[in-house]
Amino acid sequence: MIQIKENELIAAAKEGMDEFLNVFTDAYLQAIGGQLTPENMPLLNGNQHTLLAFRFFTDEVREGGFVQLIQNGYGAYIFDNPFAKAIRLFGAKELSKLIYRAKEIYDAHRTELERETTDEEFNALYVDFEAFDDLEEIYFDIEEEQTALIASYVDDHIQDFAEVVA
Repeated sequence: MIQIKENELIAAAKEGMDEFLNVFTDAYLQAIGGQLTPENMPLLNGNQHTLLAFRFFTDEVREGGFVQLIQNGYGAYIFDNPFAKAIRLFGAKELSKLIYRAKEIYDAHRTELERETTDEEFNALYVDFEAFDDLEEIYFDIEEEQTALIASYVDDHIQDFAEVVA
């Protein structure tokens, strides 16, 4: 089980919900050597994978949207796993709906979205997949509320995400 120091968790919670959640995902990333591989996936349980997927999702979409998320190799981790269902169970129903809508675009254009691209081709994907723009706008409108719901769930079920130690 992943261990987190109680004092780090308390300090992060005072900083905000993103920092609180990052204490967990930072510990997960450390446990897997900084990169998710087929070999280290079993080191995390389902809830931990969901929280790590949420971290990847938020980091990537904040920085470059769904196109960047997919181009950086997280498409399958987000869309081919029960991530949307799991975050709905965490209480983030609006985010779950958004993920399902993005999955429809991803599934219909997966080959094109995941192919290796030059910088020019990568930038052209933003034009080709403007359908993601509306979803990104919705995400930014609901992000704070949905993150708060997820942080609350983690706090209420902390034993499912890590062992808190003194």
